[in-house]
Amino acid sequence: MDVHGSCHCGRITYEAEVDPQSVGICNCTDCQMLTGSAFRVTVAAPSAHFRLLTGEPTTYIKTADSGAKRRHAFCPTCGSPVYACAATDAPASFSLRVGCLKEKAQLPPRRQIWCSSALEWVKGIGGLPGRDRQ
Repeated sequence: MDVHGSCHCGRITYEAEVDPQSVGICNCTDCQMLTGSAFRVTVAAPSAHFRLLTGEPTTYIKTADSGAKRRHAFCPTCGSPVYACAATDAPASFSLRVGCLKEKAQLPPRRQIWCSSALEWVKGIGGLPGRDRQ
């Protein structure tokens, strides 16, 4: 599936080809901190199918407790997270942030990881009352 993404301010734009079956939720505490939310939703894009069209993201390399290094890319103007990848010169794939994609409504999560770190209240979020505006 072809997807088109951008940061909040539009400085960074990109396109990619992704497998909708690879959409996942990560509940780890790093993803909670890096998003400022309860979890992160990503979809994998092989490097050969990811094209940065405009802008140059700022990157931050996070070293996990295991020693693995991940490069997190975000817009230097608005701070929107764009992707993460292995901290190498030629990463095999990019984990795109689903919230930045125009096609996000067509990319429901297929799996969850780090469920032991999930916030307990997330399990009941579907039952909350809702409305369109505050």
